[in-house]
Amino acid sequence: MGLARTHSVALIGLAGSLVEVEADISSQLPGMRLIGLPDAALAEAAERVRAAAKNSGCALNGHRLTVNLSPAALRKHGSGFDLAIALACLAADGIVPAASVAAVVHIGELALDGRLRPTPGMLPAVIAAARLGHHTVMVPAGNADEAGLVPGIRVVAVASLRDALIWHGARLEPQEVQVLCAPAEDDLPDEALDLLDVVGNDEAILALQVAAAGGHHLFMLGPPGAGKTMLAARLPGLLPDLGPAASLEVSSLRSLSGRPVGRSLVTRPPLEAPHHTITAAAMVGGGSGQIRPGAAARASHGVLFLDEAPEFASSVLDALRQPLESGRISIHRANAVAHFPARFQLVLAANPCPCGQYGTGDQECTCAPNARRRYLARISGPLLDRIDIQLAVTRVTAAQLRIAAAEGRLSSAVARGRVLAARERALQRLAGTPWTLNSEVPGPWLRSRERRLDAAVTAMLDRALERGGITMRGYDRILRVAWSVADLTGVARPGADEVGQALYLRKGMTS
Repeated sequence: MGLARTHSVALIGLAGSLVEVEADISSQLPGMRLIGLPDAALAEAAERVRAAAKNSGCALNGHRLTVNLSPAALRKHGSGFDLAIALACLAADGIVPAASVAAVVHIGELALDGRLRPTPGMLPAVIAAARLGHHTVMVPAGNADEAGLVPGIRVVAVASLRDALIWHGARLEPQEVQVLCAPAEDDLPDEALDLLDVVGNDEAILALQVAAAGGHHLFMLGPPGAGKTMLAARLPGLLPDLGPAASLEVSSLRSLSGRPVGRSLVTRPPLEAPHHTITAAAMVGGGSGQIRPGAAARASHGVLFLDEAPEFASSVLDALRQPLESGRISIHRANAVAHFPARFQLVLAANPCPCGQYGTGDQECTCAPNARRRYLARISGPLLDRIDIQLAVTRVTAAQLRIAAAEGRLSSAVARGRVLAARERALQRLAGTPWTLNSEVPGPWLRSRERRLDAAVTAMLDRALERGGITMRGYDRILRVAWSVADLTGVARPGADEVGQALYLRKGMTS
């Protein structure tokens, strides 16, 4: 009778914990028992491992097998422990050297024929293994490219359990098998969505550039056909490429969501546009078993677009209020807390009323005044107060169409160049601080003695605050937008024009 151990990784959110997988063979009644708080998918590993070992030419020992997943108090989820369980059991039986198996972290799900299936969350799992001091990880061949994105760790990619046993020193003849790969996913490239497609709406195009320059949230109100969805879909194309840390975070979230990562890290900001029937758990993340990231977390470092915002449940919209302030989502369970990043730009789009024709001028609105108020009241005041830019978007007229054709339009490449230059100015100004974007700068810092704008510059803003048109939070947010407008236009400090433009972008107010 023997004992062997190896390691695997349990994920709680993006954080990984090392799990020691111990297998013991005893002279009791035949069978296999898994202990250590496995979930339903993991509890079924006994049958998968037994069938995979038999079909790989190395049947499990006929005596009693006890597999312990330690730490025992940590709940384990998913099927990614299959490979570690199988190799620990076979090492305890002497099929492979126990020392070799103990020196490697094993992650992967087994098929009944012994092949290894690609496992979701491979990238954050390998990152966790490297962070915890391990240098060799064995993964399914279908996850080889993804696991290889982590520097400083040796990745051993195997297509089957038989290949894994041979690598560890088992005396078996190699057998070629078809590698199981994750299905490819076609994402629409940013280059296919260009601002050249947008006709008219010059104010909305400027608002997009200001939002991209400062990382500001945006709310667009207008009738159907005004171009709100078209504008929102082109915002990610104005954002700069992701930095190394953001790229690794976005790629890890993509992997944890079960989407393919490919041979390189994600370098472009993501766009998430959930349907209005989404639940609060699907928006912020959760699940009854393994905690998965929601749409808000998957949009981190990118854009979360909520079209027809009043149609979303109030609980879903209000669930975004805390992440908008903290940039982080914490999901609490009785025995664990999962943390996800939530540094996204929120873009809301809404019709002015249920029929959508209020204020259009060419068609009559059939909605009662109370119906219009109730419709827009579905977006709570506290949530709207956190939206930096709030803009009315109108339908394009024939005259605007002729003017746009004669004057030419702005391309996304040119707009992105302006945004990059504006962000560089902000980065130089914020050097030595923990912030990189104007939207992250707290109000007290902007209103400090060294950076306070002259009273003549903020006069219109002060009047709006006095008459209750804006809150103190709104006051600070307008200052942030004013700095973004100044960065976009190349002005060293916001003047009255920049503050007035920021006030208009916030509330449509004029002095």
